[in-house]
Amino acid sequence: MESKLSISQNVVDRCRKGDGSAYNEVYQMCSKGVFNSILRIVRQREEAEDLLQETFMSAFQNIKSYRGEASLFGWIKRIGVNKALNAIKKRKIQFEYEETDAIEEESEEAEWEQLKLNARDILENLSELPEGFRVVLTLYLFEGYTHKAIAEELGISENTSKTQYLRGKKKLKEHLLHSYEGTR
Repeated sequence: MESKLSISQNVVDRCRKGDGSAYNEVYQMCSKGVFNSILRIVRQREEAEDLLQETFMSAFQNIKSYRGEASLFGWIKRIGVNKALNAIKKRKIQFEYEETDAIEEESEEAEWEQLKLNARDILENLSELPEGFRVVLTLYLFEGYTHKAIAEELGISENTSKTQYLRGKKKLKEHLLHSYEGTR
């Protein structure tokens, strides 16, 4: 079976023709990764499942507009992330505002290196953060958004995005250190 990053042009062409088995093949290959991206943003499993279905419905309805500039997985994932962002925009996200020209980041690399980090610990602790921190960290770290793009998507300033990122990172580190200390 092909990796989700290299879905063949043949499968894409079959999707464009409405081939149900091609839809199923794409769904089986991509749904887990797309779901995880959506879930990191909305944090509620049931909502993420609904958004996943909406994502694939939208992707398959608009498959003819897929130009192949990115992988099909990446294109579908982007649709899912956009749907998740639209869902959270409807909520009242609490951001900690601090408009400054320069935000200093403390050098804490030694403390981070002490932690034996694994993805599950990071994701579990990330889900415990306030929504503003969690959303910005997720978009920046996992989805590769820039602070400018985050600001545009969420209707905040770049400095607010940077502040949310730095404070969220600090709070995440505190959670991880607390978890780490509890296991010693």
